[in-house]
Amino acid sequence: MSWLYTFGIHLFSFVLWLVSPFNEKARLLREGRKSVLEKLKELNGDSVVWVHCASLGEFEQGRPVIEALKSKHPGKKILLTFFSPSGYEVRKNYDQADVVCYLPADTPRNARWFVKLANPEVAIFIKYEFWPNFFRSLRQSSVPVYSASSIFRKDQIFFKWYGSWFRKTLSMVRKFYVQDKESGELLDSIGINAYKVVGDTRFDRVTSIVNSARDVLLAELFAAGSEFVIVAGSTWPADEDILIQYINQTPEHVKLIIAPHEVHESHVQQIVSKLSVSFFRYTEGEKADSSSAKVMIVDTIGLLSAIYRYGHVAYIGGGFGKGIHNTLEAATYGIPVLFGPRYHKFKEAKDLVARNGGFSIEGYKQFYPLVEKIRNDFQKRKEYGEAAGEYVSSMCGATAVIMKEVFS
Repeated sequence: MSWLYTFGIHLFSFVLWLVSPFNEKARLLREGRKSVLEKLKELNGDSVVWVHCASLGEFEQGRPVIEALKSKHPGKKILLTFFSPSGYEVRKNYDQADVVCYLPADTPRNARWFVKLANPEVAIFIKYEFWPNFFRSLRQSSVPVYSASSIFRKDQIFFKWYGSWFRKTLSMVRKFYVQDKESGELLDSIGINAYKVVGDTRFDRVTSIVNSARDVLLAELFAAGSEFVIVAGSTWPADEDILIQYINQTPEHVKLIIAPHEVHESHVQQIVSKLSVSFFRYTEGEKADSSSAKVMIVDTIGLLSAIYRYGHVAYIGGGFGKGIHNTLEAATYGIPVLFGPRYHKFKEAKDLVARNGGFSIEGYKQFYPLVEKIRNDFQKRKEYGEAAGEYVSSMCGATAVIMKEVFS
């Protein structure tokens, strides 16, 4: 099986090379991997902790550990690797890591030279990242491997009758810090008991974001004095159709802050074309009468996590597409969270629904009465919001456990 897996990795690398002239992500990955060797030389054999994330979402789970490590052990160097360009390209200049680079293809040769050059004292892989050849090379070099914010499902190959070779990869992990009890039980079922249920480090991250979030004055002025404000984040057209249908027919004192996932001009203009009420764009806010508008379009990035605080309810986009975006950034402010039907792969969304802090809608027919109930029934709004906020608070603390057990 080992040779078949490695052949598959080589085949993937070949296909990547073939499509790279025509595919931007493939090109970025191929070109980015060329600089890995030079970047690793910057570590100079110092005390290195290697943190690996697949992409941007996993980075947000690894980030609390990195930042706690830098705070408590400033002498250690952080090597941060990504598999995906969507993670690396956004965080390649992350100042808490000493070296940021791509993870090379998981072949035995690549794993040997990478581990030799990086020379980590500890390796932490985030969530779903389990690379057989890298794990084998780390074990041969006596480097302990930990898995943080890991989560498992029974339909994964590790738990199938034909998954014995992949189970060996999991056996090379010194300890799993899993998100939930069900993941621990699945590990038990295959004879792995080196785990602890600690939750998701992302909860620590979003709490930190809230505590350090800056004021967004324009959003504050827009929301001030309004009876009811919806903050809709990371929206797509299917989400926007529902939100705009609602805001177009509500009273003047009901307002909408909408931060689309894509902020390019054509998408913003698409939103504008559907509105029949007064609006302004965040980037043009100084020229607009923000207090009299019903809609603020956030046509820039980096503000959403701070803007949720100005809402009475949050709507999270993506639920009519591949899946919803981050619900925790909104829930941590103690407001109800709404989203579309495709949320079942997201544990935190399922937990919010179970606790009446989050609600899924199938379309406008479900959205309208639910939002009106939240708008008009202050007690229910408070109840739902408190459920969301208390859920986030109850799930914090994973980072502290990992720091104590791995680095004390």
